[in-house]
Amino acid sequence: MGLRGVSLIIPALNEADTIGATLRELPWQSIDECIVVDNGSSDGTAEEARCNGARVIQEPRRGYGRACHSGVLAANRNSEVLAFMDADGSDMSYDLDRLTQPVLAGEADFVLGSRLTGARETGSLLPSQIFAARVAGGLIRMRLGFKYTDMGPMRVISRAAFDRLRMSEMTYGWNLEMQIRAVQLPLRVLEVPTGCRRRRGGVSKVSGSLTGSVTAAIRIMQVLSRLLTGGDSR
Repeated sequence: MGLRGVSLIIPALNEADTIGATLRELPWQSIDECIVVDNGSSDGTAEEARCNGARVIQEPRRGYGRACHSGVLAANRNSEVLAFMDADGSDMSYDLDRLTQPVLAGEADFVLGSRLTGARETGSLLPSQIFAARVAGGLIRMRLGFKYTDMGPMRVISRAAFDRLRMSEMTYGWNLEMQIRAVQLPLRVLEVPTGCRRRRGGVSKVSGSLTGSVTAAIRIMQVLSRLLTGGDSR
């Protein structure tokens, strides 16, 4: 069991080829529960997740942010810390220990795993992903004075801090909204270098196709515009 209760949330859509290995690699001694949110999979994602120790909930309404949000709602209310990561095996699961410790120790409210400052496998990130992270980080720094180096999926936040964010983004812009709101509040934000590798199987919903990449890029720009130019009244 975790020291103060850590709930890990993993959104998953058709990741039967990767979710099992991802879960087996987890530092289970450092978390209290792992929730896999099946976001409408047509393969054996849910079964693979259950067989490897996760609690599976169903969220048939598509959307990365919606799946994360549903996972938060399903998390044990006694958990004081919420963690997020991807199901495709690209995240180094064992890095969760290093990300959770500053939050558990009360030294940070929100810890982001930065793939761009960590050791990453060749081909694990597309040039377009690196470019998007740098553009977003630069714009946030210009407007808010804080420089993010990445928009990586591996992240840890205290539940009290998460509740203050009042998240509303239900698409690929979820991660970016969390980062912007964290600075706006402001929360105590920390970036920690994390490893990154090529996905273990399947096809990425974002970088795996031109349509997915364009859709995600447009949504990220919309979120940046809404939250950095005063389009959001909160």
